[in-house]
Amino acid sequence: MQLSLETVMDRARQYALLMRLDRPIGILLLLWPTLWAVWIAGEGKPDPKVVLILVLGVIVMRSAGCIINDYADRHFDPHVRRTRERPIAAGRVAPQEALKLFVFLCLIAFGLVLLLNWQTILLSFVAVALAALYPFAKRYTYLPQVVLGIAFSMAIPMAFTAQTGGVTRITWLLFIANVLWTTAYDTMYGMVDREDDLKIGVKSTAILFGDVDVIIIGIIQSMVFLALFLAGALVPMGAFYYMGVTVAIGLALYQQELIKDRDPRHCFQAFLNNNWFGLVIFLGIAVDYWVRSLI
Repeated sequence: MQLSLETVMDRARQYALLMRLDRPIGILLLLWPTLWAVWIAGEGKPDPKVVLILVLGVIVMRSAGCIINDYADRHFDPHVRRTRERPIAAGRVAPQEALKLFVFLCLIAFGLVLLLNWQTILLSFVAVALAALYPFAKRYTYLPQVVLGIAFSMAIPMAFTAQTGGVTRITWLLFIANVLWTTAYDTMYGMVDREDDLKIGVKSTAILFGDVDVIIIGIIQSMVFLALFLAGALVPMGAFYYMGVTVAIGLALYQQELIKDRDPRHCFQAFLNNNWFGLVIFLGIAVDYWVRSLI
């Protein structure tokens, strides 16, 4: 059967929407901590091949994660205003079709990781398992955001092993910082859908934290900064790194201001603001190493 160009273009568009390529915020939130890690592991001069493979891996695996998430939520998404028009929920992509695309993207990701060392290849199996587990965590636990944080943070030890062949205490401090950061911003995201999630029985930290959600997010954010300061002291990093972290503290305070009234629109705005949070920390790391190279 011969497919028309119009049909092919429509499938490509639906697949792009399924992978959320029109909403790159998830790619960016996964990318920034990956770059933190590889820049520190490479002492400001990471292997360009490693950086390219990790960046491509982030794009591919985030896309695969969106697909498996929508597949797992295919019976819930039609009942949530924000998600009812997603391709599977709206019936524009069949569930089995989505699974085939998920497997295809995982194979691409595995092909990329095969270009790296064996330590990174082993860690990639854990990363894929966590990515597949996350969408189902919300059925059985109120901590799916923590599971997502661990899944998102696997790129950090992978960056270290790809660059240096091993991990250090700095690796795990960055890992902890990112798990905490992801939990904080994904709880903000969960606050957007809290009312719908309560109706359909989906669990989240936004529901678990209840009326003290804003306070707990603030505590988690404080723990993020503690981990980042400890990691900076161990490296050790210089003034530009701490300037980046200080700007991030200002952004966290702004996010607290946004979510204090729990307005879904403002909570979503706070979630999106975390892109700048990740960016300023990366800029602090990159500039710090660059300035040191000039001295």
